[in-house]
Amino acid sequence: MAINSVKGSVVSVGSEGVGGFRAGTLSSPTRWHQTKPSGDYKPQVSAHPLEGKVTASTFTLDQPRCVFDGQVVSTDTIWLVVAFSNASRDFQNPTTAASIPAYPRLLTDYYYMTLKVSPDLYPCADAGGLSVLRVGTDPGCLRDPGREYCNAPLPAPGPYRTKFLVMDEASHPKAETQWSDPITLKQGRDPSSVDTWPGRRGGSMVVIASILSVLAGLLLLALLTAAAGACTVSSLWRPEEVTPPEQLRLGSFLAKRYSPHPLPLSPGRARTPSATRDPYIGH
Repeated sequence: MAINSVKGSVVSVGSEGVGGFRAGTLSSPTRWHQTKPSGDYKPQVSAHPLEGKVTASTFTLDQPRCVFDGQVVSTDTIWLVVAFSNASRDFQNPTTAASIPAYPRLLTDYYYMTLKVSPDLYPCADAGGLSVLRVGTDPGCLRDPGREYCNAPLPAPGPYRTKFLVMDEASHPKAETQWSDPITLKQGRDPSSVDTWPGRRGGSMVVIASILSVLAGLLLLALLTAAAGACTVSSLWRPEEVTPPEQLRLGSFLAKRYSPHPLPLSPGRARTPSATRDPYIGH
């Protein structure tokens, strides 16, 4: 079987499971191989400050550095076993390659094994960087029938338990860790379950909402007052209209028209019509 590739110090590990199912009991193998426990080591969610260590379909474990030191050789392989919490007690270590539970058997076995890697990928010496395993990060493997050990996203919140299992070249179990504590994935909330009733808001939220409402009212009042003041000033003040003097236009000549004022007559003199002599009338 091919060993999965690993980039840098981060190893991708696949695991799947469906929560809420009770695992059935598999038939006991005809041959048992005693495994050597590796102390009190339990796989655990990484303690590194990483974003998304546990999501709705993945979780991140620390690599088992130095856990199997002195117990493995270069021809051995280290697997990650993922099982539902209530199915881990029924898991029995496989004794042949054909009995290794793969991802397609998840819904019937409620556990499976993935990440067949060489012990060299878990060196005891500090190689620098983050030494973690990301479980459930390869959705493309579901469409690849040639992928024997899939690292597809986990389809249910769990909870899950995991352990590391060492198998020799003949696919016989050789050493293992303890089962981890239950790991529960994050779950989204049903929108219909979200309480939107204002009466159940917290006290601080009510105070903030009240302050914002008062400020909005004061701002609106100030705008209305400013608008009313501007209208009042514009109605009281009007520029004086200057009436231009009456003008007459004669052709292209613009002249002013003046009103004559009659002179007062001297006392004792009466106005008599004066004869007008026509110069064109003969003498």
